[in-house]
Amino acid sequence: MSAGKNFLVTGGAGFIGSAVCRHLVSSVGANVTNVDKLTYAGNLASLKPVENAHNYRFAQADVCDDTSILKLLKRDDIDVIMHLAAESHVDRSIDGPAAFIETNIVGTYRLLNAALEYWRQLSGEKKQRFRFHHVSTDEVFGDLPFDSGFFTEETPYAPSSPYSASKAASDHLVRAWHETYGLPVVLSNCSNNYGPYHFPEKLIPLVILNALEEKPLAVYGQGTNVRDWLFVEDHARALVSIATKGRVGESYNVGGNAERRNLSVVEAICDLLDGKKPRQGGKSYRDLITFVADRPGHDRRYAIDTAKIQRELGWEPTETFETGLGRTVDWYLANQWWWGPIRGESYAGERLGRSPEAAE
Repeated sequence: MSAGKNFLVTGGAGFIGSAVCRHLVSSVGANVTNVDKLTYAGNLASLKPVENAHNYRFAQADVCDDTSILKLLKRDDIDVIMHLAAESHVDRSIDGPAAFIETNIVGTYRLLNAALEYWRQLSGEKKQRFRFHHVSTDEVFGDLPFDSGFFTEETPYAPSSPYSASKAASDHLVRAWHETYGLPVVLSNCSNNYGPYHFPEKLIPLVILNALEEKPLAVYGQGTNVRDWLFVEDHARALVSIATKGRVGESYNVGGNAERRNLSVVEAICDLLDGKKPRQGGKSYRDLITFVADRPGHDRRYAIDTAKIQRELGWEPTETFETGLGRTVDWYLANQWWWGPIRGESYAGERLGRSPEAAE
């Protein structure tokens, strides 16, 4: 059981990390130490539902600072590290890969060193139950043709962007620390997440908010690129199961079984908003869709085979894409207090990379 265990979650103020923290604190009853550097995508407002809980605490720190991380591991008697801290936006990695190398590769290396030193000092059952869970992405597998199968845990790595290359490197480091030093690790690779508290430069929240502001809904190419969409709260449940019940040294793919073309996703959002927040004059939000030049190295398709996690850990998504998207749209309509400040003067609601207006 995870209740009563002590978790250290890196990147816990980010989108997926905050969902993991909320789930661990409220649903599992675990003790959580949230470690986050609070870069542009880290937002403590995402932890508002649990910020005053007795089993939650926050520490502002950089995963590259292994000395500070080691002190936290010892102070809070950590049983499980869930490593989610990462630069994660593909377009940003195209414009500025240096931060991705520093955080995703060097940061993971330094965190592994802190974890290894901490683990080596443990003994007995405490040492046996310790886990280092590295959370990664399906983008490390590269491009999947439209007419082929799915990514499995055995799919060779073939990253296409600086972001996915940095995550592939960090995956390999984690496996190496297990094989070389015996550190008890588990890994996971997930498909595209969506849901409440998603930073507004990502596809789904960007389209929702731009539509509400009557801005063009720009889509890369012809919108034919396919992604498998995973509701973030389903992902949080999967991650906790992997961290606590996964086999040491193994990786698990997590997906939503919900492949959609990017254009179909944008159209579905428009249709929901047509019903929930109609435009003046009776026009459809679909009229705002605009196609723009594609970005470099844009993978055609990602799709996850979830057979292993279903078979070994009994996990499967509870939300369909339709129910999850409906919940997400409703949340953004009801929670301007969260996204309003992000969409303020310091953030123009645009995308980086070759085509800053485009959504992915």
